[in-house]
Amino acid sequence: MVKIPQNKYLYLFLLSLIWGSSYILIKRGLVGLSPIELGSVRIVLSTCFLVIMGYRSLKGLSKYQWKWLIITGFLGTFFPSFFFAFAQQHIDSSVAAILNSLTPIFTLLVGVVLFAVRILARQYVGVTLGFIGSVGLIWGGTQINAAQPTGYVLLIMTASMCYAVNIYFLKHKLADVSPMAMTLGNFIAILPPAILFLLYNNFFSLEVLQTDAVQKSLGFIALLAFFGTAIAKVMFNRFVKMASAVFVSSVTYTLPIVALFWGTLDGEKINGYQLLATAVILLGVSMAHKSKKHQKK
Repeated sequence: MVKIPQNKYLYLFLLSLIWGSSYILIKRGLVGLSPIELGSVRIVLSTCFLVIMGYRSLKGLSKYQWKWLIITGFLGTFFPSFFFAFAQQHIDSSVAAILNSLTPIFTLLVGVVLFAVRILARQYVGVTLGFIGSVGLIWGGTQINAAQPTGYVLLIMTASMCYAVNIYFLKHKLADVSPMAMTLGNFIAILPPAILFLLYNNFFSLEVLQTDAVQKSLGFIALLAFFGTAIAKVMFNRFVKMASAVFVSSVTYTLPIVALFWGTLDGEKINGYQLLATAVILLGVSMAHKSKKHQKK
């Protein structure tokens, strides 16, 4: 069997790669779709993929479990999907990923305040370093483009807070639900409003669907839905079960590095301040994941 620490690092790497690539796909998707359409299509396609992958996993779920599947579906997927789509109309894809790296800070605060989680001094230092690195990346971005609206920054910060609270709900309320059932249940819960949004916007008309820009954007969102949402969500829910909440949230420290890579290829600029801040983030990750049990081994 593979040791748990190795599993954790593997999941951290894969999720960073997949989710770090999601921001450039959202950027491309917004060329032909509105934020409402993008978020809704992403949810609908992801649900279709997940039903094919694991429809049998929903058997035997209780009313209590469905209640929390609905709550976590809206909190961890529905609202963030639209928040990021609206924000990335005005914010570079790499900056959006950088801002999302605040999730571990919110996870720490939620754990301490609401769940009485005890954290080692080393973890506080690691999370603080991650926060400093994130601020450094944001500040470095302002040296390139000072005109980015701050209001849309708050949307991404709100999405990060949703992710932080959701991590604890998944761990404490749905610990006995399989990752596949958890993911599919979440998406079934949020599917109806997504379909209603598309119907309201007359998205399914041939006049809309036959547009070249819409078709190209749909291709990017299909990739996002399959890899960045359906596959990654199942992996993330399994990741939640095997690691601490703080370590799970540290994926948002490393995915900006991938997003910065794609952003640079797409013409988004990166400067020396951002590279230095990236190094600080990696140091923070290496410290934040340490636990007493791990240190004794």
